[in-house]
Amino acid sequence: MILSEQPSTLSSRLGALAQRLGIIGRGQRQILERASQLRLPFSPLLPFRESICWQDGPQLQRLIDLPRSALSGPVQEDKAQAHAMLVRTIEVKEQQLTSFDLRMINGLSTCNPQQASHDSFEAFAASESCRQVRIISYKDFVKSISQALPRFLAGERISLRQASWRGDRVFWTGEHHSEAFACAIAYARRRELEINLPAELSHYCLSEQGLSNLQQHYHVLAMPNAAWSDPAFMALLLDNGLPYARLSLLGGPGSPEFLLLPKHSAEATALGEGLRLAGAPDVVGYLRQLASHA
Repeated sequence: MILSEQPSTLSSRLGALAQRLGIIGRGQRQILERASQLRLPFSPLLPFRESICWQDGPQLQRLIDLPRSALSGPVQEDKAQAHAMLVRTIEVKEQQLTSFDLRMINGLSTCNPQQASHDSFEAFAASESCRQVRIISYKDFVKSISQALPRFLAGERISLRQASWRGDRVFWTGEHHSEAFACAIAYARRRELEINLPAELSHYCLSEQGLSNLQQHYHVLAMPNAAWSDPAFMALLLDNGLPYARLSLLGGPGSPEFLLLPKHSAEATALGEGLRLAGAPDVVGYLRQLASHA
């Protein structure tokens, strides 16, 4: 007679996980179990959408010069250690280019939400935002691009930026007359006008070594805003005196905050593993996915 194997219970699975992680204390087991049973409105971290706006989506490039004050938490040393890890996850390379074809630019550094909905300068140029910009001749083109680049005819260097997680898109760093600039570039592409200027290009990318170090030392989880007013979650975090740091700089209003729990603390590790079981997105895994698609 063959006996069917009984399905494992949540308690036994949690026990196996705790044993694998070396969480043997009763208090740590309780943290793991209670965290795994939290019902918080976790949302998946979405891939970057195609957009002409540099500011659309998480501002990962800010990590490289992240101010210490961007992190919050009760203990200064915990915040300092988390900060030291985060700033090493992004690298930037500066290039001085003697000649760059402006037709390759397809992004703006400053956008409003309406502009961010467009995936190309051509779509943006056809929108209501650009209705006042009319380019029907080369003279109109020069007039429009000179609004955005007053020293265009003098051949002044242009400043650009790229991010590996945004693909091949090149963003202009200027902050004024974005409509005139976008319409001029779209016109140049349509008319096959070769327009070259010297350029300074800043290229941001995720550091594999930096991500590995962060993953080795921290659970980094995306927490919904509702978590910080949830009594059950806050009790786990504060009543046990766990080391942690919070970061909310990288997204817009309503974006999830990053919770960093150091793995050198068995209690913080238990909370991190429990939150992952409850559905908290793993930020390092998300960043690794972005890096692999770059």
